Amino acid sequence: MRFALVWSEALNGLRRNVSMVISVVLVTFISLTFVGTAVLMQMQVGQMKNYWYDRAQVAVYLCTDDSAAESCAGGAATEEQIAAVGEQLDSDTLAPYIQESYFEDNDQAYANFQQQFEGNDLADLVTPDQLPQAFWVNLVDPSQSAVISEAFSGVAGVETVTDQRQYLDQIFSVLNIASYAAIGIAGLMLVAAVLLIATTIRLSAYSRRKELGIMRLVGASNRFIQTPFVLEGVFAALIGSILAGGAILALVHFVVSGYLAPRMLFISFVDLGDAVIVVPVLLALGMVLAALSANFAIKRYLRI
Repeated sequence: MRFALVWSEALNGLRRNVSMVISVVLVTFISLTFVGTAVLMQMQVGQMKNYWYDRAQVAVYLCTDDSAAESCAGGAATEEQIAAVGEQLDSDTLAPYIQESYFEDNDQAYANFQQQFEGNDLADLVTPDQLPQAFWVNLVDPSQSAVISEAFSGVAGVETVTDQRQYLDQIFSVLNIASYAAIGIAGLMLVAAVLLIATTIRLSAYSRRKELGIMRLVGASNRFIQTPFVLEGVFAALIGSILAGGAILALVHFVVSGYLAPRMLFISFVDLGDAVIVVPVLLALGMVLAALSANFAIKRYLRI
């Protein structure tokens, strides 16, 4: 096969169908940008889970004067009840499950609340006696929080046991829904890109039907005829894939690393290293889909 002639035919086809090529480039660019964004969102959710789940604590909230739980029938937790809870946390029974635990009194809870809601009007409406005292527990295995809940269920002076992971699960479920929605949109856009590439190739072949007829008469093989059309689709998709890769790198560099990361230091964000992993996948995906759709379209056209 003469590669120079094949490349020449492919370039001629691109010049003849500039508008359709631009359409393929744009659709490929948009669809692969959605794919890259969805992949990065999944990576972000995974990083956040690994980071926050390991740091999630279990809070053993003690009774206050306003507590309605049955274990708080005697009002606020007494010094004896607080000491009993502390001793139980330090007992040999719970020691294998607990990495660290500490007590937070009303004043410490108030100070943390003020720091958390600094600048918010809510901070001025709360007094130290309104915030419950609590024991904060870091577990060796955060998934075993049920052990703490069972140990202090119904214990006098304990109002409730709360696992912070239940709040994280709600946040991650929303993030997962968003990423799945992005994947769904990306899938639809990829289908649109594949169909557009196939249509473009068939229109290109139809516009050159006389040339293809002459090539067949002089004995040109189907492979020789098909290759320029496949290269047209791959070349257009490659441009769109490169643009999508650039968009992903720019998104991570300017939006994630440049804007979000400095303002949200408590979150571990994806970085350029993660984006560099995604970009080659986008390039390969765009080229493979284009090659397959173009090859299918031209083979089917030649059989007609």
